[in-house]
Amino acid sequence: MSIQIAATVEEVRSKVKEWRKEGLSVGLVPTMGYLHEGHGSLIAKSVEQNDRTVVSVFVNPTQFGPNEDLEAYPRDLERDAAFCQSLGADLIFHPEPQEMYRPGFCTHVNMDILTETLCGASRPVHFGGVCTVCSKLFNIVGPDRAYFGQKDAQQLAIIRRMVEDMNMDLEIVGCPIVREEDGLAKSSRNTYLSEEERKAALVLSKSIFLGQKMVEEGETQAAAVKKAMTDLIKAEPLARIDYVEAVNGLTMQPIETISSPALIAIAVYIGKTRLIDNFIV
Repeated sequence: MSIQIAATVEEVRSKVKEWRKEGLSVGLVPTMGYLHEGHGSLIAKSVEQNDRTVVSVFVNPTQFGPNEDLEAYPRDLERDAAFCQSLGADLIFHPEPQEMYRPGFCTHVNMDILTETLCGASRPVHFGGVCTVCSKLFNIVGPDRAYFGQKDAQQLAIIRRMVEDMNMDLEIVGCPIVREEDGLAKSSRNTYLSEEERKAALVLSKSIFLGQKMVEEGETQAAAVKKAMTDLIKAEPLARIDYVEAVNGLTMQPIETISSPALIAIAVYIGKTRLIDNFIV
């Protein structure tokens, strides 16, 4: 039997109600589609931990700023559906923007402090869009657990905070970064890279592994780690740094001394494509 695809909120709620009547647990994997093995690890984890799994495939317009890649963002529902089915997911929620944002929509979920650094500093509307769409998805599906990747570490911290602050009744499960064989973190945006840019993009993971090694060997000064990582990235002609930062893993505020929990995160343009990577202490 092929996987069910729901386009409306009503269809999703109706299906979840059926499952609840049977006493089944529900997992949610929110995605923007064009799924890869990173998403696959989230779906597999949800299938393992829940009786039923919903995958949302929705390129959310409210988290894209002006001049960002909303129209260019890769989409392939047929491929995504086959991928979800192969991993054992039960339902794909694939709404049109007007289903999620009805005419006159004017309610937004915004957060301060955690959203002001890293990606939030260079993409000011982004996390308001993420919080709004995720709170909507949690309300529509009503899952027991929702799954997010560690590659978007700031997003994961923000969603956890939102769930805690708003007393939402679900567990947020973070899953490790999935990498290509050569180390590059899996991302739907990797498809934008030319062959030359794809090679250049390895500078991200190389700098992450360098920083990780320094910390493992006892370096606690954030400035020293950031400088070594920055120097390595700057040596790649196609790379342009957005940020290389060390922050507290819970508050996302800059730190001078690296101690647990810490997040060392980078965002780098390779050509026109903005890629992110990180490691956690």
